[in-house]
Amino acid sequence: MKGHWYCALAAAGLLLNGEASAQERVVGAKDPDALFHSSDPKLDANKQIVYHIFKDILEGSNVDAIDKYLSARYIQHNPNIPSGHDGLRKMLSMVKPKPAAEKLSAHVVSVVAEGDFVVVSTVQPLPDPRSPGKTYTTTHFDMWRIQDGKADEHWDEAQLGPPPGSTPSAP
Repeated sequence: MKGHWYCALAAAGLLLNGEASAQERVVGAKDPDALFHSSDPKLDANKQIVYHIFKDILEGSNVDAIDKYLSARYIQHNPNIPSGHDGLRKMLSMVKPKPAAEKLSAHVVSVVAEGDFVVVSTVQPLPDPRSPGKTYTTTHFDMWRIQDGKADEHWDEAQLGPPPGSTPSAP
């Protein structure tokens, strides 16, 4: 119970001061590719599927890799991208293709695999609403469920944004 008391006291101090003291920046691993391996053969295979989704599809915009790494019924829980291959193809058609790289460029913090699930956390820089022109970092999470050697389902913390071309309304 003591730990809860100290946390509540610290939170109250932040509220009274109106600002948080220096947040530690989220930093990616020095060798993110190494995080996509496991001594367990099944977990290693699952991590490698997710590695290639990141490297070949998301970073490399290789639409041909979609059929190789995603199941036919691919379920997408991100509210901005429809389920199935076509939604991802459409999203990738909106970004400029990049040449295939040997290693990931994503700033990966961790990769955790358990059973059929692989969770990847990456650094996410965002504009600091309290200091225009500055950024802060937080952590973005993606989770995939692997079935029969392909990603069958994906989750992340994405939220709906305003429709393209619209002006956000004032709160």
